[in-house]
Amino acid sequence: MSEIFSSGIFWALMGAAFASFFACIGSAMGVGIAARASAGVLSEDPSKFGKLLILMILPGTQGLYGVIISVFIFTRIGVLGGSADIAFTQGLLCFVGSLPIAFGGMLSAIAQGKTAAAGVALVAKRPDDSSKAVVSTSLVEFYAILSLIVSILMIMGYDAFA
Repeated sequence: MSEIFSSGIFWALMGAAFASFFACIGSAMGVGIAARASAGVLSEDPSKFGKLLILMILPGTQGLYGVIISVFIFTRIGVLGGSADIAFTQGLLCFVGSLPIAFGGMLSAIAQGKTAAAGVALVAKRPDDSSKAVVSTSLVEFYAILSLIVSILMIMGYDAFA
């Protein structure tokens, strides 16, 4: 059993799993929050669907970012066509590199869902202000993008440390 935990491939794959798992959990929660708020508005006025759709979609981007990092890790360690034999330190660095998008993505997606729900309330009362709701919700995206960039830099630059 201890051989598994000292394997570089184990830690790299754990990193890929963390990136996708936590970012996707956050996105599912964020989209759910925004969609629940939208459902109430749409039950009263279905014509607002187009204005609310972007607010429901935005919290889902963090899950996509997590999957992108998983693909980066798979490519980096050779799982997608190549040798999957990597050193322990390289695998551990892939794992650590996945953490910014795993947790930054999860938390920002949930916050973005809550912001989108507030935007839905704005659109319900003032449909012409939907762009303000989208801009406010998009501001949270900045932190997900920062998490994505940090994860990419850590994973792509691990040769400097290994």
